[in-house]
Amino acid sequence: MRLEFTKMHGCGNDYIYIDCFKQKIDNPNQLAKTLSDRHFYVGSDGLIMICPSEIADAKMRMFNADGSEGRMCGNAIRCVGKFLYDNGYCKSTTMHVDTLSGIKILYATLDEDGKVKELKADMGKADLTPSVIPAITENEKMIDEEIEVLGEKYRVTAVSMGSAHCVCFVDDTEAFPLEKVGAAFENHERFPDRVNAEFVQVIDSNTLKMRVWERGSQETAACGTGSCASVVAAVLNGYCNKGEDVTVLLRGGKLVINYTDERVYMTGEAVKVYDGVIEI
Repeated sequence: MRLEFTKMHGCGNDYIYIDCFKQKIDNPNQLAKTLSDRHFYVGSDGLIMICPSEIADAKMRMFNADGSEGRMCGNAIRCVGKFLYDNGYCKSTTMHVDTLSGIKILYATLDEDGKVKELKADMGKADLTPSVIPAITENEKMIDEEIEVLGEKYRVTAVSMGSAHCVCFVDDTEAFPLEKVGAAFENHERFPDRVNAEFVQVIDSNTLKMRVWERGSQETAACGTGSCASVVAAVLNGYCNKGEDVTVLLRGGKLVINYTDERVYMTGEAVKVYDGVIEI
């Protein structure tokens, strides 16, 4: 099988993008697992299929590096927007992309060459309903709630941004033992469908620093939905203010998040690395 692909990233959160307007993929779960291997194949945090849609400009399907299908990825959807515009599938700088978490609206900013430089994404409304996340709790919402991980106690806030997130505030993200506890957070019994875990250091009321352990991909350089969830949690815990821009500093770059009662906006880069062809 000869497969054409595009490698793209948002803040270092890199995926392999397949143009399914032109190509057919029969087994995306296994393909994602194979191609994501950084030693023997292309290497990535997962696989993104850009597909035709009857209700939007395109449909995005995303698969993690372990082959599991995810509902949403904020960094990936910005790259999908860039792919659609730069390749002529969408003529407008306002784009609609269908996902398993609903239709997301993207607003593109162009560079001097007429290519997409960055995008602002309407990520929809943050959902704190435990059954939606899902998260197991005796409370109406899981906010600043204690859980035990590998014998240590942590206080976490659970948020759904179309995918499940567990946000934990820490004193120093660089010193935090993410490699040791990340998998235990992901597979914690309080999150029956596994969870993305964000570890967040508060710099000031408009700046957060974050590391992330992504469900199915381990630690990644950035997570768009995780950045959104972190700002939501920071507002709920009194660290940041609702309706204000908050910069989230990630290992791969930065995102600007604005959380309101009705929706969360995410603004950041989308970068094409290269086009390639691989034989499977």
